[in-house]
Amino acid sequence: MKPVAVLYATREGQTRKIAERTVLYLHECGYESETIDVRAPDVLNLIDLNAYSGAIVAASVHAGEHEHEMIKFVKAHVRDLDRMPNCFLSVTLSQASVEMENKSQEDREKATAAVKQVMDTFFGETGWTPKQAHGVAGALLYTRYNPLIRFVMRRIAKNSGGATDTSRDYEYTDWAALKRIVE
Repeated sequence: MKPVAVLYATREGQTRKIAERTVLYLHECGYESETIDVRAPDVLNLIDLNAYSGAIVAASVHAGEHEHEMIKFVKAHVRDLDRMPNCFLSVTLSQASVEMENKSQEDREKATAAVKQVMDTFFGETGWTPKQAHGVAGALLYTRYNPLIRFVMRRIAKNSGGATDTSRDYEYTDWAALKRIVE
């Protein structure tokens, strides 16, 4: 059987970590798979999705938008993606707010709407309607941000009730939930 492609685009590395864990979970389920960084040089033109039996597409969200390289990739390969089993993973901190039990129902509903909106925008921009789509909580990686981004992310986190100690990183990804998605 052909392997499953796990395509990803990331800035700070959490989506790569999610893609790598996805490959591990696929292997546990008996599927061959491999990660493909769509930000790598010439991937857009060199990748042949016909070599794969399915695709999981994972893209991080920054400033309310998915990675531009992933948008470009999906636009270029939408027909191939449509013909195979596929899944989209939107990696966003808004999903962390959806999952936080200490959040009010109203806050969780707002976060759910924000996750849906950013995914709908991605689908509109790319023309792709995946067979499955899931929000996956990302990470606040303060130690990897430049000073300006660290300042902005701290303000956003403070306004949403998130962690604000910029001397450390915070991983919100629910690995058990990701495993259930893959299974």
